[in-house]
Amino acid sequence: MRGDEDEDEATADARAGAPSWEEGPADLRLVPLAAAAWLAAAIAVGVAGWWTVAGVVVCLLGGGLLLTPAAARWFGGTAVPDERVGAADGPTRRGTAGWRLRATAFAGVLLCAAAGAASAGLHAADLRRGPVPELAREYSRAQLEVTVTSDPRLTRPRVRGSETVPVSVVLDGEVTRAERSDGTVHRTRAPVLLIVPPGEGRAEWLRLLPSTRLKVGARLAPPSRPGDPFAAVLKVSGAGPPRIIGPPSAIQRTAGELRAGLRTATDGLDPDARALLPGLVVGDTSRIGSELRDAFVATDLTHVLAVSGSNLSVVLLLLVGRPGRAHQVERGGLAPRLGMSLRVTAVAGGALTLAFVVVCRPDPSVLRAAACGLVVLLAIGTGRRRSLIPALAAAVLLLVLYDPWLARSYGFLLSVLATGALLTVAPRWSEALRRRGVPDRLAEALAASLAAQAVCAPVVVVFAARVSLVAIPANLFAELAVAPATVFGFATLAVAAVWMPAAEALAWVAGWPAGWIARVARTGAALPGAELSWPGGWWGGLALALVTAVAVLAARKLPYRGPVAGLVVVLLLLVVVRPVPLTRWATGWPPRGWVFAMCQVGQGDATVLAAGGDAAVVVDAGPDPVPVDRCLRELGVRRVPLLVLTHFHADHVAGLPGVLRGRSVGAIQTTGLEEPPAQAAFVRRTAAGARVPLIRAGVGERRRIGALEWSVLWPTAGGGAAGGGRGAAGGGRGAAGSGGANDASVALHVRAVGGLTLLLLGDLEPPAQRGLLRAHPGLAPVDVLKVAHHGSAHQDPGLIRAVRPRLALVSAGRDNPYGHPSPRTVESLRGGGARVLRTDRDGAIAVVGAGPGLVAVPGGG
Repeated sequence: MRGDEDEDEATADARAGAPSWEEGPADLRLVPLAAAAWLAAAIAVGVAGWWTVAGVVVCLLGGGLLLTPAAARWFGGTAVPDERVGAADGPTRRGTAGWRLRATAFAGVLLCAAAGAASAGLHAADLRRGPVPELAREYSRAQLEVTVTSDPRLTRPRVRGSETVPVSVVLDGEVTRAERSDGTVHRTRAPVLLIVPPGEGRAEWLRLLPSTRLKVGARLAPPSRPGDPFAAVLKVSGAGPPRIIGPPSAIQRTAGELRAGLRTATDGLDPDARALLPGLVVGDTSRIGSELRDAFVATDLTHVLAVSGSNLSVVLLLLVGRPGRAHQVERGGLAPRLGMSLRVTAVAGGALTLAFVVVCRPDPSVLRAAACGLVVLLAIGTGRRRSLIPALAAAVLLLVLYDPWLARSYGFLLSVLATGALLTVAPRWSEALRRRGVPDRLAEALAASLAAQAVCAPVVVVFAARVSLVAIPANLFAELAVAPATVFGFATLAVAAVWMPAAEALAWVAGWPAGWIARVARTGAALPGAELSWPGGWWGGLALALVTAVAVLAARKLPYRGPVAGLVVVLLLLVVVRPVPLTRWATGWPPRGWVFAMCQVGQGDATVLAAGGDAAVVVDAGPDPVPVDRCLRELGVRRVPLLVLTHFHADHVAGLPGVLRGRSVGAIQTTGLEEPPAQAAFVRRTAAGARVPLIRAGVGERRRIGALEWSVLWPTAGGGAAGGGRGAAGGGRGAAGSGGANDASVALHVRAVGGLTLLLLGDLEPPAQRGLLRAHPGLAPVDVLKVAHHGSAHQDPGLIRAVRPRLALVSAGRDNPYGHPSPRTVESLRGGGARVLRTDRDGAIAVVGAGPGLVAVPGGG
């Protein structure tokens, strides 16, 4: 859960520098200095330049005054006897020394704050001066020379209304030359974010290396958020390959070849290991799909996807052996076996650290790990004792001064918190567990996970609005495989440059622990209660921090802690597993004997028809795999004889992988109009990958599974184009042609258990609704109507009057930008005698019974 990394990284970092002898109290003198620089930098990067200048001047003046004798009267010093001096003058000398210490400490805090604010102000000034910010404010086009400063990466696929937002290539860069449309040329240095739209040149863009120089034509725009660390967003014109005007540096070419060799060596592994191993070793996440990434997010294992300090620590441990013996002649590791002295070992470790940063790229987690590692290596080289608390504080201070944008990085904050927890909290908790009979290694690992979770969870809640309930066990199980996967992964990286067959063999070995980590993530994420929703923002974080503090105090003060802890573990296990009978008893959801359910999937559709036992027919899959999968798990659906996709808009089909996840699906039935083509191709590709046949729905078609039977009412031949229609699936007047896709929706008339009748209209627009009524003039009233098009204002009153539903169910997302459902539609349905329920307010909805016993049960959430 630690963003870029968490307790695994911090544990390894702590072990890489923690001495084995008994240490005294932690040396915290650098902590307030680092905190002052961090806070000042975080504030200064988001305020106007003159405020920053004023803050720096005030801090400098305050620090200077505190170091002068004239400030003594403001501190006064306390007279404390000192046996080293005479009775007459001892208290005075000791009091003066105390004052000087306090004054120096306060002065250091103010001076570090001034340094942090000054660095942040200078970096922020680069974003506001020169031609690039001016061009961005005018949304102008320009010809630019850009130096690439990061690896290219792909944006995550997102659903916007009825469409899937195209996946673009994104990379960081620095503009060095800007040529306006009038021919004016400017030399400058401005950090920018490049967005490259989909096109034939994507492969070439993805192969770019840092330090490559490009010439691009682009439209400039301001950053979307004030705190973004770039002066403009460059939307590159066209979709062709990049125009390279300068090759990457020799160091970056070498690093790129090493990374490419690792990817080649892992090509033959299982999909999960093939995707995960490059990310674990060098932070290359280009192969990790959204489904696997979501599993790592749900289990708070995302630190494994990004290279972290644990990688560097494992390599250094191989070199120097157990950290507590690193300063001794009888040290372990490879260094003494190779005859390397302490100083030669330190130099070799420094070279490894620098190589690690170059190959893995200088991301926040890598920089923090490298800075701590270099401080530890200095201790090894000098033979002096060092504590990792000063090393961590020094790393934070130096990194914030070097790159003030880290002061606002959640990943950097989580990294520092996790490491600090491992160095201060975890040892005491580990000792407490040992006293209660927990084995040493288990106590150490469990204390590390608990400590990191306790300090990091409140920060994660701020931006994620969720708490992972499986994070601790998932991290414990994953930690078993992190070290072997890292060791063999780095061996693969090194050997691939000289002997690919041997590298492939090493990759095969590394693939076993990498696959284990992926299975841990997938297993944990598949549990019904893997995540708990929690209020987001800083107030939500403070609330969780308070709850955590109360829980820690209760764990220390409560009597019978052992039995209480066992009870808590059992309750947590039940919450995570959520057996259906227990969940139904506790929450009333899902209701016993449910016949029809409408899942809460946001702005989209996903409905379920019970077919007996653990089987159900699913109609549409929603815009996201996660909520539809969760809904089906809560309903106990393991078999899907038929999945009907009413039409190919993204808010109905993008969640298809969630329906397929862990379930047997007999067939997928679709409409005949393959529009939009990209989403239709996605359905075909996903179905082929799962080996599920695709079939077309035909009007008049009748099917039956047990007591469940249904018939296809629409579309008729050519019905998909009838009347055009107004809006996209997202609502409003939509994109051109969206009415055709909406009007091609498969409409079903269903007779379920007990005689319950339902009409499912997909996203039919009024012209198609009128066409359906003309094609079926004898259409009888129904018990339940799935209101078309998320309850938009575009409904045919004649169809609503004809079917006279008793229940009208609307699937819409909370705070959606389309105003769904329309108040006019809701009032029209209620005026016809229908009870209206909507997922944006009522959550998931289940229908039980039929006739007089018809009941709709909101699921909340």
